[in-house]
Amino acid sequence: MNLVIFDLDGTLIETAGEIGLAANRTLEDFELGPVSDSDVRRWIGHGTGWLMKQAWLDKGQDPDADSTQWDRVMERFIHHYFETAGTQSYPYPHVMETLVRLGEMGVARAILTNKEGRFTDRVLAAHGLDKTLLDGVVSGDTLPVKKPNPAGIHHLLTQFNVAIQNALFVGDSETDIKTAKAAKVACWAVPYGYNHGRPVADENPDRVVEDIRPVIEYFSALQTISRAQQH
Repeated sequence: MNLVIFDLDGTLIETAGEIGLAANRTLEDFELGPVSDSDVRRWIGHGTGWLMKQAWLDKGQDPDADSTQWDRVMERFIHHYFETAGTQSYPYPHVMETLVRLGEMGVARAILTNKEGRFTDRVLAAHGLDKTLLDGVVSGDTLPVKKPNPAGIHHLLTQFNVAIQNALFVGDSETDIKTAKAAKVACWAVPYGYNHGRPVADENPDRVVEDIRPVIEYFSALQTISRAQQH
């Protein structure tokens, strides 16, 4: 079997707007001004808790100064993001039809994200990314560790009984590329996502693709080679 693993935010789905909305509603609750969309895009990738810490620090606040207050900040953020998740996001071009075609080819399709599961589920449901389009999901709290630790990739390789050489990881950030390289899995990157304000090509993925359609050709070639080896 073949396996493609996708990052979620910035690779399959544009989510910065709704994450920023939740962060700014939280800041407003504490009488603080908003953060910019460009800052939110730089902060995406390490999970929502880390992102909210960056927003809090940006306002001159110390998340470690008062643990009780920080608990209240995160309670408000969780409340707001649970409301906004899936409301302003949208799939990038060619995502849906590519996932359909990969499924028709028998390629297992999975997501590996640092977003917590309760938010991942809402975003996926909002865009119809159900079990007909995805075969597996590992969120930021599915395992004890998250990206760039390669455990999520190892988990999916085991789940689908796929050898490393038959898998591909597609992401948009330094974190994704580090994860794939640590797992020794081929890694592609899309240039339109969130890479902390830097060109993703600078992170040296195996290939940069304008969108995810070339994944179809990649696995078609792998399957052709596999069939030839069987004869």
